[in-house]
Amino acid sequence: MSDSPTPSAGDAGATASTRHAALFTGMVLQQANLALMCLGRAPRPDTKEVAVDLEAATLFIDTLEMLEARTRGNLSGEEAGMLRETLTSLRIAFVEAADKEAARAPAGSGATATASAPPPEVAPSAGTPQEPAADAEARKKFVKRY
Repeated sequence: MSDSPTPSAGDAGATASTRHAALFTGMVLQQANLALMCLGRAPRPDTKEVAVDLEAATLFIDTLEMLEARTRGNLSGEEAGMLRETLTSLRIAFVEAADKEAARAPAGSGATATASAPPPEVAPSAGTPQEPAADAEARKKFVKRY
């Protein structure tokens, strides 16, 4: 037997609440760290390389936005504030990374031209009419700006 007292039902609720708060904070920080890694702010743990992947960063930020929306009204003031501050920091980091990426790619480079071309596996067949240049321009991939 243990010398420590057995927790009462009230203590168990407080312990579970504390544990849930810690798990929530850990999850938010984990998503934020992954987003920062994708924004080139931290090296990958396996390769120690710094790389920018704006699409992946967008996914992590969007996940935190969803979490904020779905938990609105159910978080403590500290949890809601931490989540809000984390999202604000990530949005600023995203805009900075997107601006750096845009500055790296010159306006007339081949990177812009390849972005509007369909991938090889969905290229139109010989019998399919080509889409006008205006439609191809409208379907260019865009980056979500925060």
